[in-house]
Amino acid sequence: MAQLKTRPIGASVTKFLDTVENEKRKAGARTVNAMMQRVTGEKGRMWGPSIVGFGSYRYTNSAGKDFEWMLTGFSPRKANLVLYIMPGYGLFDALMERLGKFKTGKSCLYINKLEDVDMDVLEELIAASVAYMRKKHPKN
Repeated sequence: MAQLKTRPIGASVTKFLDTVENEKRKAGARTVNAMMQRVTGEKGRMWGPSIVGFGSYRYTNSAGKDFEWMLTGFSPRKANLVLYIMPGYGLFDALMERLGKFKTGKSCLYINKLEDVDMDVLEELIAASVAYMRKKHPKN
């Protein structure tokens, strides 16, 4: 079986963020990086070439394979700033109603620019999702 591409690598988060071409996206990525570090109490690590992840947990997939995955993370993509909220959004309806302008995928939160969302609510959302994941996947 092939190794996952999204896994911790030794690259520098700071150097990666320095490569973001769009200055507004770069500033937003730095803001989210600081927020996630504050919320998780951990420094970000590069997970593959373009995702900054914070914390980790272990899970076993349906085939019985054990994996390490980030508790939360983000990627400054060209079209959007993407935040990874691992439990998805079903548990956080009240926060999502107050967040602002965004789109979602299964665990992805797509934000065009940080000015489109309430930053306090975003921090609450990240904190709630991390707390949920830590409770669901306690470190052994």
